[in-house]
Amino acid sequence: MNERPHTPGPPGTPGPPAAPGTSAAPGPPATPGTMPPLDLAVALYDHYESTAEVWHYYGLLAIYGLCRTAELAGDDALLARCRQTLARFPNRVPTHGAYNIQSYRIGGIPRAYMLYRGHMTDDMTRRYVDHYAEEAMLAPRDRLGIMSKPYQPTAELIWIDVAMAVTPYLLFAGLALDRREWVDEAVRQAVLHYDELLNRDNGLLHQCRNFIGPGRYSEDHWGRGNGWGMIALAELVEHLPADSPHRAGVEQRFTDLAGAVLPWQGPRGLWRQELTWESAWEESSGTALLLYCFGIGLRCGLLDEDRFGDAFDRGIAGLRQHCINDDFSTELCCRGCLCPGEGDRKGTIPAYIEDRYPVPDDPHSFGPFMLALTEQHQRLQRSR
Repeated sequence: MNERPHTPGPPGTPGPPAAPGTSAAPGPPATPGTMPPLDLAVALYDHYESTAEVWHYYGLLAIYGLCRTAELAGDDALLARCRQTLARFPNRVPTHGAYNIQSYRIGGIPRAYMLYRGHMTDDMTRRYVDHYAEEAMLAPRDRLGIMSKPYQPTAELIWIDVAMAVTPYLLFAGLALDRREWVDEAVRQAVLHYDELLNRDNGLLHQCRNFIGPGRYSEDHWGRGNGWGMIALAELVEHLPADSPHRAGVEQRFTDLAGAVLPWQGPRGLWRQELTWESAWEESSGTALLLYCFGIGLRCGLLDEDRFGDAFDRGIAGLRQHCINDDFSTELCCRGCLCPGEGDRKGTIPAYIEDRYPVPDDPHSFGPFMLALTEQHQRLQRSR
């Protein structure tokens, strides 16, 4: 099967020519269940881009997925599309919010990644990535050194989502611009978030601390939240230099978290909104994040094939079958979620399950889905 995605042109543009010796007659329509992984990743991005402005952290994660797809496909046209998309930031994005993480303004993780990988090395990108890495180094932190909500610094509000937003950005920026202190801080934020939000009884992560009240943790083991914590560790596992003094500690936390989430995979291959409640609804974005991380762990030799390989394959099958429609819209995704609930319910497990519900075509779904598919592609390549 040809894994090289076709990057569509404007409406009416002919598709790719038929291969020599083949008929140009169309075959049966491609479906999410049968498409090559990289083709499906591009189709998901195309659908997302056709329905919404691609911005903020969830949009940037989708652009990151597109960058990784283009690299794996060896598709120069798709890489050019990634560059053009990122060049919109900051000045050609219609709106910017009051971001908690300021690097979102200039394209965040994918902008730093493209610089690191040598695909976007213009002077403006270098200056942007440098500036917002320095900004992150100076951003508000709690008494432990964990980056906290910048608009309420004295409350020391911390949440696991920040590990995803900050660690890969500082890692790629530091590797690209030879700034070891940024790489060290990337590790520090991933490790501090993990250690502080870890439930030591079951090895899973709570989402946040201090949002309910001083010193109090949310009671959840939110699926996407555990994915946010794990992706920060996974990017370090893949990209930290082999001789990094941080590697052993990062790898231990990564394998511990992978082992903790594994037993909670459901019979359809999906994880749930609240990982530990079998009655909770299946949630697709957290599932996809965990699959992406499992894929990295399997590929890097940290996760045992006998233990995690089948879980990855079942999860991908479940994602394709139950969470992606034939028009490449998505299902079963939690919308924005930060310590839901009011009063005594705030931050409780019932609030995470009952005050949130699965949303079709939610923008949080596309990046995780695409990233999981990039790992499926690499897994299939290794098996050939």
